[in-house]
Amino acid sequence: MANPSRQRFCTVLGGLLLMVLTGCSPVRLLNALTPDDTFHRTAGIAYGADPRQKLDVYMPRQPLEGAPVVVFFYGGSWNSGDRGDYAFVGEALASRGIVAVLADYRLYPQVRYPLFLEDSAQAVAWTRAHIRAFSGNPQRLYLMGHSSGAYNAAMLALDPSLLGAVGMSSKDLSGWIGLAGPYDFLPIKNADVRPVFFWPDSPPQSQPINHVRQGEPPALLIAATRDTLVNPTRNTAGLARKLREAGVPVQDLYYSRPSHVTLVATLSRPLRRLAPVLDQVVSFVKHTPVQ
Repeated sequence: MANPSRQRFCTVLGGLLLMVLTGCSPVRLLNALTPDDTFHRTAGIAYGADPRQKLDVYMPRQPLEGAPVVVFFYGGSWNSGDRGDYAFVGEALASRGIVAVLADYRLYPQVRYPLFLEDSAQAVAWTRAHIRAFSGNPQRLYLMGHSSGAYNAAMLALDPSLLGAVGMSSKDLSGWIGLAGPYDFLPIKNADVRPVFFWPDSPPQSQPINHVRQGEPPALLIAATRDTLVNPTRNTAGLARKLREAGVPVQDLYYSRPSHVTLVATLSRPLRRLAPVLDQVVSFVKHTPVQ
């Protein structure tokens, strides 16, 4: 007799493949299969004046005062993406007792580097100032991102000018989490990304790996070994090595089953069997000592 759990897993994978082949967004299926009884969501909170400067807060259904907080930035090569597509991320974190903040930021061609990072910093500053109203503890504040969103998280954690511009520093962070992040990608090969960073005159200071120094917050870096979009050896392993050399606590993990895209999808309930990414994130958030 077939295993019902395996059947559901294969059905979801088949549905995702069909949606990719027909040009539909796989996140629609993931969100359709995401329960809505594990969290309370407050949507469309403005952290700035631009229509893209908005965020959603996901609270656990039964929140405890002083819950840890994760600000999540999605990927999309800095030219696409919407916080609503990542409801499954908000649900995943909230269902484990974490207050999740999913933030939009301005994209190319509206802005280029570093303006989308300035937006990200403003979203973090808003979170630190207001998250107590959502049962979150601003002293237990983490950043997290996938792909280009992981780049955003890395830059905020490592480049002091970004949080400094909003009256914060990396010492206000308990840690940060990067999923399949590009941290060392000059010269730029992706034609869609080149104009975002003023190619061929892309500034070296745009690279997270060039900002590593002692005293930075702990990091959890996760990558897919078969990632063909962002080289995990150069980016994840390279940044982890440089962080260790600087004495920064870092854990880097690599999984063979997910791809670049499905690494973040493992946070969703249907695809958690691909890799224990959510368990690792939750363990990092809940057990990293408060700075």
